[in-house]
Amino acid sequence: MTDKSAMRIQNSFLNGVEKKILVWLAERQPRWVFSDLLTIVGIVGAIMIGTGFVLSNNSVYWLWLSIAGFFVNWYGDSLDGTLARVRGTQRPIYGYYLDHTVDIINEAFMFIGVGLSPFMRLELALMLFILYLSLTVNVSINAHLKSEFKLTYGKLGPTEFRVIAIILLLVLMYVKPVKNFSAVLSLCGNEVPVAGLDIAGLVILVVLIIIYIGTIITDAKGYAKIDPMPERKD
Repeated sequence: MTDKSAMRIQNSFLNGVEKKILVWLAERQPRWVFSDLLTIVGIVGAIMIGTGFVLSNNSVYWLWLSIAGFFVNWYGDSLDGTLARVRGTQRPIYGYYLDHTVDIINEAFMFIGVGLSPFMRLELALMLFILYLSLTVNVSINAHLKSEFKLTYGKLGPTEFRVIAIILLLVLMYVKPVKNFSAVLSLCGNEVPVAGLDIAGLVILVVLIIIYIGTIITDAKGYAKIDPMPERKD
């Protein structure tokens, strides 16, 4: 569900296949299933993800709950807008507001859950959350200023990131060197212990920072052309 006036830019690796699957699912939903119900399903999935991470303090295999949560979250979060479009029941203003608001709530459950697990430092998880929020703000600004709603960065969108997260969790559970990994990094004279997901999180953080900075530079150059410096009046 997005702003009706904004053009959706979605060119991720799985986009073509995913669209066909979502339309197929939307056409077969019972009449009592409606978009807002699917949005709630997406929230339930996010809660499952965060809960699985927190419970992994007791057993790493609670991460299966997080994996199931990624599927539930994808089903609800990706299908709600498709169902509205298939049935012709779009509510652009309401949908745009609800979609973005719920996305932030969902990501809060996920990132905070990861940070409360034994596999990633809370500080790193919150840094990733802040960067996600920054990218989200940038998308909303562009949707308002130039009617472009960009859903992917570097051929990666929400679905690709879910797939990457599921693969990382499977590796974390079943590859012993990763599951048992621990190290101590020296940072500004302080010794900082790091666990399995910390290294992956740091790599993702660096990549997203590079993408974010590149996006800012590209957008700023584009807006400078749209809105050039006026000539001085002496």
